[in-house]
Amino acid sequence: MFQNIAVLTSGGDAPGMNPAIRSVVRTAMERGCDVIGISNGYDGIFEGAIEKLTGTILSGMIDRGGTILQSSRCKRFYDPAGIDEAKERLIQLGIQGLVVIGGDGSLTGARELHRRGFPVIGIPASIDNDMLGTEMAIGADTAANTIMQLIDRIRDTARSHRRCFLIEVMGRNSGFLALTTAISCGAEVAVIPEFAHNMSRIVHLLRSRFEKTRDNSIIVLAEGVCDAETFIFRMLAEEQGVSFDQEIRKTVLGHVQRGGIPTHFDRILGARFGEMAVLGLLQGESGSMTGLEQSHVKLVDLEKVIGFKKHPSSELIRLARHLQIEFGDVVE
Repeated sequence: MFQNIAVLTSGGDAPGMNPAIRSVVRTAMERGCDVIGISNGYDGIFEGAIEKLTGTILSGMIDRGGTILQSSRCKRFYDPAGIDEAKERLIQLGIQGLVVIGGDGSLTGARELHRRGFPVIGIPASIDNDMLGTEMAIGADTAANTIMQLIDRIRDTARSHRRCFLIEVMGRNSGFLALTTAISCGAEVAVIPEFAHNMSRIVHLLRSRFEKTRDNSIIVLAEGVCDAETFIFRMLAEEQGVSFDQEIRKTVLGHVQRGGIPTHFDRILGARFGEMAVLGLLQGESGSMTGLEQSHVKLVDLEKVIGFKKHPSSELIRLARHLQIEFGDVVE
């Protein structure tokens, strides 16, 4: 029986992390187990930055974005010796099990701790939604809603000034945000890392729209393909001096996508994942990650998740094609 477990948040922050932390603490307390909060990600293990989490600390944080435990990207976890040291530090701190909330890199660290015999369960939190083994990660829904609202506002200016707007969104290795918000906002083009885009076809589409007096367009670009400046340069090069008199403007949304009040979906998902992580640990599970599949929460072996690439679902691709969104042909 566990007398205590610890929880930490690592890597990029994501709205919904706080509801997940809250759920971890309340579920554990209900099962007679204390929860230790580790501040500043994996770095907090080495620093001994721990605090028992209570109802008072949790009060009023369910609607806050980011993470009350703070986060970091721990360089020591790139070194096997650093992971060995982290395990020993956890044992010295009297911690019996660990819940790690974070993305691919963070859960890779969780897997390495498990391989060394330390009980650990991961919770996927990534606005990119690039984790295999779950349909949705914590934070992706809130980020998508933020992007959607911003694109809707930009569209007003695009209509008013007959402009084409290139909007760069997050997504280093995944086109989830770019593709889904292109669909929800009625964008004409989505440029995503999973598909090779056809620049000549994009330029032809924009020119054709402009000539038919549908004189405003939106392109959603995932940052993993290239930056907005480079993409505009390539568009102008493809034009080869033939102008269709449309002004092209860029907007890089940046870190505004990470923040904000978590949506209903992300609060519920965080709560469900937090509960499942604790129940899993207390029942002797380790080396697993919580995942959402067909509305059900389950535990997924991290060995089947880490190192594998998640691709857009065939249903999403089909929908984008039927809605006549240009996003390329060939899967890379």
